[in-house]
Amino acid sequence: MQQLISPVAETFDDPSSLEALAAVYAYPGQVNHGSPWLRANMVAGLDGGARLDGLSEGLSSEADKRIFGVLRALSDVVLVGAETVRAEGYRPARARADFAEARRAAGQAPAPVIAIVSRSLGLDLAAPLFTEPLVRTVVITTEDAPVRSLAAVTEVADVIAVGRGAVDLRAAVAALADRGWTRLLTEGGPRLLGQLAAEDLLDELCLSLAPLITGGDAPRILNDARMPDVQRMRLVSLIEQKGFLFTRYLRPPTP
Repeated sequence: MQQLISPVAETFDDPSSLEALAAVYAYPGQVNHGSPWLRANMVAGLDGGARLDGLSEGLSSEADKRIFGVLRALSDVVLVGAETVRAEGYRPARARADFAEARRAAGQAPAPVIAIVSRSLGLDLAAPLFTEPLVRTVVITTEDAPVRSLAAVTEVADVIAVGRGAVDLRAAVAALADRGWTRLLTEGGPRLLGQLAAEDLLDELCLSLAPLITGGDAPRILNDARMPDVQRMRLVSLIEQKGFLFTRYLRPPTP
């Protein structure tokens, strides 16, 4: 996938400007031609932990939340694991007035779709994700998912069933792109991100580095990733605020 981005990292000092952040984090042009681009947005402490007291919230900051909002506002769909949905109390994505015109011009819905990856379908179907979404939630599961659970989920969400025994993530990404959702964003958690990376589906990593040493047994941002080989990335932008570093890495361009 060819990129028109300088190999030298761009430094950027004003994370308060939504317009500037949108320019820094713009998706590549391929998304306008049906080719998906999957970026991940994660936060970690200096010692690699992806959670503090069981949640990512304790590692965040005002600037991190602003970038989080911008990345969502640019995306078509947010891919997230069921475990993270339960732990973080996920709610539907909201429409952002600052991005309404740009989303209309790009042919996007007012807010991104939340797409939950769940093999077991152990989901709270009375949660706001299913009762109050601006755009109908999608559940990605297996072809052999529990029949009763699948019927219940189908009542409140759109379902994509791919793979048997485990979700076929490559087929899932293709199915999302077939719906016109080529600007993909994943917020993990660490297990899902590890699986996506192991399948060589990760085009971009936006990593917020908190100036904290947390210790404990928190997972890394990629947990139990069975990588076939090391995946090299290149730094293309770097933002600093109050000791927090906001990095953006892309996979190297295809020769």
